[in-house]
Amino acid sequence: MYPIHDTDAQLLLATLIASKRRPAALSEIVAAAEFMGCPVTAPKAWASAFERFSTHGLLVAEGEGYVLTAVAQAMAGGLPRKAETDERVFLVREKLSAYKPLAESAPIEMSAEQFEAALAEHAALSQQGGKNLLMPKPKRDDDDRSRRPQGRRPFGNARRRS
Repeated sequence: MYPIHDTDAQLLLATLIASKRRPAALSEIVAAAEFMGCPVTAPKAWASAFERFSTHGLLVAEGEGYVLTAVAQAMAGGLPRKAETDERVFLVREKLSAYKPLAESAPIEMSAEQFEAALAEHAALSQQGGKNLLMPKPKRDDDDRSRRPQGRRPFGNARRRS
């Protein structure tokens, strides 16, 4: 697959996260990209990556959403769990550069305007505070020591001396 850009790998990872249980809508893919730390800043580049993925048989439309094919899921399968996003993007880019499609598929027509509409929909959902599961969770202010009651031993009862 040539040429390979960072947006290709980011699209693959975002679609993998968003379509875990069901086909993902375009706004869910945008939300997953933002959750990963790779927000969609160039909708035209993401639209061209979307079309490349569909022509190379890595992304298919299923109902109202989009899912990765088994080949694309296998590319993202062996990634280290504790790796940073940049490292994961780099590893996926390597796998994408080694990928040779067997046959070309029909492209899914995607425009930059559709990505901009998905960005607007995601922004509206994030300001609304709805049930978007891909939004980061708020962090607690207290530290670990305040969770445990003071004066108790961490591994059981106090010792008895006889």
